[in-house]
Amino acid sequence: MSIRITHDAHAPTASVELMIARPLEDYDLIEIEAPTPRDVDPMLASQGFRDLIDEARAILEREFAGQGLKIEQLTGAICHNDGTYRPGIWIVVREVGAKQDEMSSEARTRVTAAAESVRTTLQIS
Repeated sequence: MSIRITHDAHAPTASVELMIARPLEDYDLIEIEAPTPRDVDPMLASQGFRDLIDEARAILEREFAGQGLKIEQLTGAICHNDGTYRPGIWIVVREVGAKQDEMSSEARTRVTAAAESVRTTLQIS
């Protein structure tokens, strides 16, 4: 699991979790596996991770420009996979001006494409 997208059934929002599955030397994230969630905290607090979040924000803002989507939250996440914990990126996106209780299919497609763009551009996995 490198990308997990969950759509809210009662609001036009989606949450995206991007697990960092490979070392990112450009962001000083070399050791990315930990035996406990507590061991991931220093990775999320590092300057390299903050720089990674800034890059992710720039990519998302470019992808969402004029698309009716807004970043509600962008932060670090502790991801669990196969008995180990890893740092990740947590994104909450809202479809602006949506008339329905859930995100439109067009917006869902754009969120998926934007998440993939973040994953590939930053080489997270």
